[in-house]
Amino acid sequence: MATRFSELHDPHPRHARVSACRACPFGFDCLPGAMDDADLAELADVIEHAPPAHAGTHLFRQGDEFQYIAVVRLGTVKTYSVDREGREHTLGFHMPGDMIGLDAIDQERHPCSAIALDTVMLCRLPFRAIAELAARRPTLQHKLFRLMSRDIVRAAQLSGNHAAEERLAAFLLGLADRLGARGFSSTRCQLAMSRMEIASYLRLAPETLSRLLRRFQAEGLVTVEGRDVELRERARLQAMASPLLQC
Repeated sequence: MATRFSELHDPHPRHARVSACRACPFGFDCLPGAMDDADLAELADVIEHAPPAHAGTHLFRQGDEFQYIAVVRLGTVKTYSVDREGREHTLGFHMPGDMIGLDAIDQERHPCSAIALDTVMLCRLPFRAIAELAARRPTLQHKLFRLMSRDIVRAAQLSGNHAAEERLAAFLLGLADRLGARGFSSTRCQLAMSRMEIASYLRLAPETLSRLLRRFQAEGLVTVEGRDVELRERARLQAMASPLLQC
């Protein structure tokens, strides 16, 4: 039976949580990163730096009541939905510095599920407390709007009628850029997600994805060994993905 993230408890005292936020290498990309020490102290009693959630752990499920926004501190999280026919649709992959849960603000229920693809650590931030503080702190409110806008843009990139190779090239470049911005290699990565999950996210048939990866490798654009991917010809990939990158 999968462990629920809500069953995990925060073992760290208030001052340690504040210090952890200030020392976090992804603080620039997080809501607490927009706060001064006085503001952050207001949230210190409710910010949770939880123990690791292992691969296969559901952080929340579709339909769960919305209470928290979560920031990925370690690992990779997949968000997905299940339609009435029981078909699973991958919606996104979230890495350190990314936030999950913003799409639940409107209905106050999570419209999708989130599951750990590997060992994941999250910081959970209570939305009501953040909303109240944002109403008093324009800097924090602006940061919240920017994060919501970023999620909308990412979703919109795949909504158009784009060719399969354009989708794959944009996905690989986007993944590399997100890793590079977080201090990791911007040309090499080990995928936490399966090819089936990538195909679902890109709205491609699995066999189409496999064929494209073989083609990209034959053309010298990438090197693929299992889940290890290296981008070899970034300029050519950018030219291929330009219709999506301009969205």
